Amino acid sequence: MSRCTTMPRFAGFTIAGALAALALFGMAAVRADDSAFTSKAGLDAQSGSAIYGNICQGCHMPQGQGAVGAGHYPALAGDPKLISWEYAALTVLGGRNGMPSFALPPNQADETRAVHLSDAQIAEVVNYVRQHFGNHYKQRITADQVAALPHPAPEPAP
Repeated sequence: MSRCTTMPRFAGFTIAGALAALALFGMAAVRADDSAFTSKAGLDAQSGSAIYGNICQGCHMPQGQGAVGAGHYPALAGDPKLISWEYAALTVLGGRNGMPSFALPPNQADETRAVHLSDAQIAEVVNYVRQHFGNHYKQRITADQVAALPHPAPEPAP
């Protein structure tokens, strides 16, 4: 008596397709906290709204409501921590709890494909977030104030 021990041809394609989809979704989940995963389009614009729309809303959502799923992205809407502009600016500068730094020195940002924001861009996006999404902090910060904060140190040359 002979038994068929081979898979039908279409079953192999289905399994291969499922594995490919799993690999793609897995890569996206791993890279979600990587600043290289954000859009660099439109970053020449200095407005906080444009910067938020191109970078921040991918994790913090369009209305700043945050998200939970493949990761935890805190809500910026109505966030009492934003009373401190320094807290907000230092978070963008150096990253926090899995959020990447957006102020790596330009040569490191180029090497890692990370997004580099200038001090002026950081001031603009911090001002935007602190004045939108139910946040009503009127004090605006400047690029000079951001420049006075600690920035990520350049890595030593190999």
